[in-house]
Amino acid sequence: MAQRATIEDRLGPEIERWSKFFRENTSTDEFWGQIKGSVGPGLERVQKARQDKRDLLALLRFTSVRENLSASAYLQGLPAEAHQPTGFEAEWKRMGGVLQSALAKPSPNALDGVEPLALRALGETTLPRTRVYYDASVEYGRNTMPDSGLFYVGAARAQVEFAALARSLSVRSGLRAPAVRAIDGELRALESEMLAVYRPPLSIDKHPEFIGASAALKEAKELNAAGLRYGALLRYLQAAVRFAPLRPGVVDPESATIAEKLRSLRARLEARGVDHSVGRMMLEVGEAELETPPAGFRNAAAIADDVLPRYFAALEPARPAPAAVAARARVTLVRWPYT
Repeated sequence: MAQRATIEDRLGPEIERWSKFFRENTSTDEFWGQIKGSVGPGLERVQKARQDKRDLLALLRFTSVRENLSASAYLQGLPAEAHQPTGFEAEWKRMGGVLQSALAKPSPNALDGVEPLALRALGETTLPRTRVYYDASVEYGRNTMPDSGLFYVGAARAQVEFAALARSLSVRSGLRAPAVRAIDGELRALESEMLAVYRPPLSIDKHPEFIGASAALKEAKELNAAGLRYGALLRYLQAAVRFAPLRPGVVDPESATIAEKLRSLRARLEARGVDHSVGRMMLEVGEAELETPPAGFRNAAAIADDVLPRYFAALEPARPAPAAVAARARVTLVRWPYT
């Protein structure tokens, strides 16, 4: 009997295609010069995850790397006139037509049937980004330089490409999808935890880390409101990962203890008949972090003790919401989209 195809089987050629683009790209473009310094190590991390048989982690790492590669390929493929102010406006309008259907409000059912659910979750996170990147690109290009705006047009296109890629990578597993509900209460609770510690000196010393955690949480809230439940769950868990080092009283844990907890959680996540791939993706992040002491130990411990318990809790019925407390102040963290 033929062996069932896996995500790794189908993802491998896509990774190799973009790895070849990276290796053979001799462009002297300013943007490429800035990006290739992060893309190279990013691709190495993707390959490391593949070698370690952590297919979901490889998929997660590849998603962000691919966005920059695709946007770079788009930018470099444009004719010279598109890089001029008038040409930029024309190209921006042209791409509005190309992306027209993807610029509409995404349907919660857009990726129905995509398996495993971790792949669907990653695909769902890209759906609203097309509009965000496209809208931001025109003002960015007008107020800085055309190539800056064009790069974000390319990033908008990359989101559409990934949603299509998710459909092509989908592999039927026969596993039951756990019910994923709206997670309004969980998102409010995590936001309250963040705001409780967002004060000097931590808010000053760790401002970039707060921005990263806040950005992931904001995106989770937007996905949750749009009914994109799997994407919302993934970004919520990633926000918790980013926030973990900012929690008070973080101590260096014992690696053996963390490893044992992760093994126990893996057994639970590999329960027969259920697609726990979103949780397993986070587990693989934790397993990889355990290999990079000392900071990685703390991140792995956070995944074992905080993030994965959040995952399982989100699959249970919602808990009664606590009484609302009147806000004493509003804190706004200014950021560029998805940074």
